[in-house]
Amino acid sequence: MKQQSITSLPPSPEAERRSRMIKYSIAMAIRLLCILAMLFVQGWWLAVCAVGAIVLPYIAVVIANVGGSGLGGAVERPGTVVPVAGQASATGAGAPPTTGDASNGESERMPRDDDDRNAA
Repeated sequence: MKQQSITSLPPSPEAERRSRMIKYSIAMAIRLLCILAMLFVQGWWLAVCAVGAIVLPYIAVVIANVGGSGLGGAVERPGTVVPVAGQASATGAGAPPTTGDASNGESERMPRDDDDRNAA
């Protein structure tokens, strides 16, 4: 079994939330500067500041909600993968756990919480 590494885990919810709030706060500070600049600028700079003040809330939300920085990578599930019935090797090694009476030749795969392929 492969040993789990702390670097393969995603950031904690608190760290992720803090990072998103910092990104959002920076974008909103820039928006506030655009609104204040509208009081002092003239000409086409007024239009630039107005567009910034109008568009930045949307951009801030999108930037704050974009996926993480990619430092965590893919999270690997500990343990082994259990093959689906019918895909097990002919020798029976690694076959999924079964229930039922083996003497009558019928066996069923035990349901798993994370197996929604057979949920119908």
